[in-house]
Amino acid sequence: MTTPDTAALDLTPAPGAAPFPRMVLAQAGAEVRATLRNGEQLLLTLVIPVLLLAGFTLAPLIDVGGGSRVAFLAPGVLALAVMSTAFTGQAIATGFERRYGVLKRLGATPLSRAGLMLAKTAAVLAVELLQVVVVVAVGLALGWRPHGSFAAAALLIVLGTAAFSGLGLLMAGTLRAEATLAAANLVYLVLLGAGGVMFPLSKLPESVRPALEVLPISALTGGLRTVLSGGALPLGALGVLAAWAVLCLALASRTFRWE
Repeated sequence: MTTPDTAALDLTPAPGAAPFPRMVLAQAGAEVRATLRNGEQLLLTLVIPVLLLAGFTLAPLIDVGGGSRVAFLAPGVLALAVMSTAFTGQAIATGFERRYGVLKRLGATPLSRAGLMLAKTAAVLAVELLQVVVVVAVGLALGWRPHGSFAAAALLIVLGTAAFSGLGLLMAGTLRAEATLAAANLVYLVLLGAGGVMFPLSKLPESVRPALEVLPISALTGGLRTVLSGGALPLGALGVLAAWAVLCLALASRTFRWE
């Protein structure tokens, strides 16, 4: 016997995709857990930047152009940490996910390319938050006293993350896993040496500086040094990072392959 209340209750199954934000958050959580379980990625994202900061601060192996060594090096190491997570680590991990069929299985779910890229970028930001805390703590212990607009620094980091994330996904979505591994590590080393991370760009030949200044690592490093030393937000660096982010994410979304 049914009542009006039970008769109005519809118990018919209604299968369907979860809302887009929920899908992105679920995938981002899975990406963060996978990263934290990967010892090699943690070495790249946490240990190497900290060793570089401590080593080059305590041992005067390079000329930073005068002033406090740690004040010069810490923003560069923050930029390097962003690049190592958003670009190198993500490109390599995503490349091998393609090789082993992980992305092919994701491609059969309602999660779109844009959703996957948003989830991976959100996961990168979560890992970067841990990196920033560690690098800043080490920098403070070494005598770094940053001041200025921390909101501007956060904006630069978010734009830098988008730019490097798009570049990493573009590489991983078009190259074979082995080629991605080699290319990502090569680009990492080149940008480490030519992006003003460990020494000023003024130490390099004047003829190549204009090209180096439009690299995303140079814009992020220079922008962080400016705002964390009390300067105004550099619009040039902001524009360079925004341009890289829009270009790389747009190309990645068009060319990314699940298999």
